Amino acid sequence: MTKYESEIYHIITSSTEHLTVEQIYAEIKKKYQKIVIATVYNNVNKLWKAGLIHKVSVENMPDRYDRAVKHDHLVCRRCGGLVDISFEDLTVSLRKQLGEDFFSYELKVFYLCPDCRKREEV
Repeated sequence: MTKYESEIYHIITSSTEHLTVEQIYAEIKKKYQKIVIATVYNNVNKLWKAGLIHKVSVENMPDRYDRAVKHDHLVCRRCGGLVDISFEDLTVSLRKQLGEDFFSYELKVFYLCPDCRKREEV
């Protein structure tokens, strides 16, 4: 792993947030002032393709990156906030329904987060 890959991997896996490339870039720039955003994009894609990090895509929002540990997400329809959650593993049930094996699945549950729900009540 190159120094940039290693640092980007560390930033993503040590964060409690789901970071965009721009957020990763802002963080790595503190240590490597001369890095350009294209380098961050290239390294994030390399880490993602290698299965070392997870990409979370939500319609009309920038992709965000997360550690590769199996978990699911709650996505707020209003503010776009992402929260980690672990539901029961559906692998066995999905294999049975499909009748064959598959690579992976991603579960996103859309809801209104508590903050947006409060704003709606006001």
